[in-house]
This record gives sequence, C-alpha cells and structure tokens, in this order.
Amino acid sequence: MTVTAGNPHAVAVLAVDGVVAFDLGTPSQVFGAAVGPDDELLYHTLTCSAGARPVATSAGFDAAVAHGLDAVGRACTVVVPGPAGGSDAAHGRVDDAVLDALRSAALRGARIVSICTGAFVLAAAGLLDGRPATTHWRYADRFSRLFPSVRLDPDVLFVDDGDILTSAGVAAGIDLCLHIVRRDHGAQVANRAARRCVVAPLRAGGQAQFIEHPLPERDATSLAAVRAWALHRLEAPLGLPDLAAQAGVSVRTLTRRWRAETGQSPLRWLLMQRVQLARELLEGTDLPVEQVARRAGLGSAASMRAHLQAALGQSPTLYRRAFRASVTSS
Repeated sequence: MTVTAGNPHAVAVLAVDGVVAFDLGTPSQVFGAAVGPDDELLYHTLTCSAGARPVATSAGFDAAVAHGLDAVGRACTVVVPGPAGGSDAAHGRVDDAVLDALRSAALRGARIVSICTGAFVLAAAGLLDGRPATTHWRYADRFSRLFPSVRLDPDVLFVDDGDILTSAGVAAGIDLCLHIVRRDHGAQVANRAARRCVVAPLRAGGQAQFIEHPLPERDATSLAAVRAWALHRLEAPLGLPDLAAQAGVSVRTLTRRWRAETGQSPLRWLLMQRVQLARELLEGTDLPVEQVARRAGLGSAASMRAHLQAALGQSPTLYRRAFRASVTSS
C-alpha cells in the first residue's frame, strides 16, 4: 500500500462511545509525524463517528468529531481505537452502522487496524474470523469467550496479518502505527516520526506485553547503558558473557533484569536489533547482501536470509527490491 508524495494516504480514525482518549489521539499523532524529505505530510488523518456525533471518552470528556462514516468509505486505512473495558463496544455490542462501514471498507481493500480493545469492534464485524489477532491482555479471556473463531495471541504487542493489523493496549498502539509507517515508507521515515514523538523507534510485534511485571528496584534499572553499548557493536559476536561482563553482573542476573526491562531475552533482543540494522542497510545502501549480513552481525548471507524470511517473509534481495520499488513509485 503505497503513499505518494503530494497525495497523502487517507486514514480514518473511527471512534466509538467510551473510546480511550490516549488511543484516540495516537494515530493522528504518529501519522502526522511521518513526513517526506521536504517535510511533506505522508498521511492525512480524519477522526469520524457514526453520524459525526460527539463521542464520550474514558477520560470523562466528550470528543467533538467533525466527520461521519463517509470518511471510512474514502479512507485507505481505517483505525479503530480501543473503547474502555466497561463500554458496550468492549463487550462486542457495536452500532450496526459502524459494523457495516467496517465491512464495506474491508471488502473494497482498505487496510483495517485496531488499537487495544478496538479488536472487539473488528471481531464484532466478523473481520477477524479465522485470523490471528491480539488485544489488551486484561480482556483476552473475555475476547476469547465472545469470539472463539479468532486466533487470539494475548502475549504480543501487535499482529500484522497483511490487510488487518491489531495491537495490544495503550502504548502498543504507538508501536503498531510506527510499524505501519515503517512498512509503507521504510525505517528512516519511521525513525524520524518516532523522534518527533519522542518514543522508542522500534518495539517488534512479537515482543511480549508487559503483563503484571513488578518494576525493578531503583538500583537495578540501569541496563539501558549496556543496550546502548551493544547497539554500537552489533557486528561483533556478542554473547551473554559479554553483556554480563559489561553490566558487571552474572549471566543469570543479566537475563532476569533484561527480560524485566524489555520483555525479551538478551539474545532475542540482539537478534531483533540486528534484523532492524539489516533492514536499514538494505534500504539505505547498495552494499552487497554478504556485507550487509556481516555489518548487521547476522553472519553469512544465508543466515541473514533465514532471519529476514522469518521476520519479514521475504529474502534480503526481494525486500530491497520491494522497498526500492515503493520509494520509486512515491
């Protein structure tokens, strides 16, 4: 789904009563921060509701909405922010006009996205039947009871199933919107958008949701410096002993603290950073695939091919070709 310069990609943010205010603002904030080389906007975001009516938010105020469901009919991407857990929509009870608008958008090929409990709305429209999806972990049991045909994975930040994407709670919506920008325009544009929003540029979808993890003690929260050290040495064959030595702790302590802070094991985190670096090198340089693999710390071209195939469903050559074709057409 290509977004062309001078012709911003139309995004409709479809609000329902009880919408979480943070979720409602996330798409316009992130997509609005995605700009081209001349600072041109790459997305045009409209917030809409059934009948263009004001929408009650979970924060205790009503959101004035300027557009009706016709905005959904024109949009290339439709985002449904999450309604609060106690709302009708988060129990699968959704206005028929909203459900019909979503079904029509999906039928004509629009990309459909949900944030947090917005997955309940998509599922109520029948758009998630037989498909993988996620939602906030707190409501996973309810979701599974209401929509048993959906292949729910409550342990990940977001699920990209091509034309339908779903995210976990609150901040995971930022991760998903940045993922969409990255998918549309590549890592450099997404990273710039993340900097404008002052958020982490990449938390991969397969990363675990932070489910009732107690916060580490104050003196045990300083592994960020070790991660920064590792990011400057991805080409090197780093292992757990190297990271533990840099942190001045045992391997066991390192692994426990690392997982508490990132939701991933140290080696999984390293692999994700190396895959991300490989993507950036494939997008932004003409280095041969073998050199990209070495610089990213992924070993041989064959090893990198396997990792990119697992992460992106494409070989390095096909990924580079597809990215270059997207940039050329824009």
